[in-house]
Amino acid sequence: MRTTTLALSALFLATSFGVVSQGNAAPLAAWNGMTLYVFDKDAGGVPSCYDECAALWPPAIAKEGEKGEPGWTTVKRKDGSMQWVYDNKPVYFYAKDKKKGDQLGDGIGGVWHIAMAH
Repeated sequence: MRTTTLALSALFLATSFGVVSQGNAAPLAAWNGMTLYVFDKDAGGVPSCYDECAALWPPAIAKEGEKGEPGWTTVKRKDGSMQWVYDNKPVYFYAKDKKKGDQLGDGIGGVWHIAMAH
């Protein structure tokens, strides 16, 4: 298995997201090795997971000034923070994932899925 790093900052600031290659599609992971997820109820690149939802599914927040590589953008959340978006889908962590590579949130409620690079 090979690992490729997608830098989300032109200057390689603090945050980068990685891809672990597994065939044509690859799960996305944050700089800390934690799996990233997408929510089927998000539409048009706009997050809809807030409050109790965001406590269980924390959004992947971009630091001020970070810019994404192709396929990566940000969207402003209700609290003014900027959330990473991959391929027009806001990305989140799962609070019950405790270590690198955990993928415990995949398929929950039929609406949460591992974010996949393509």
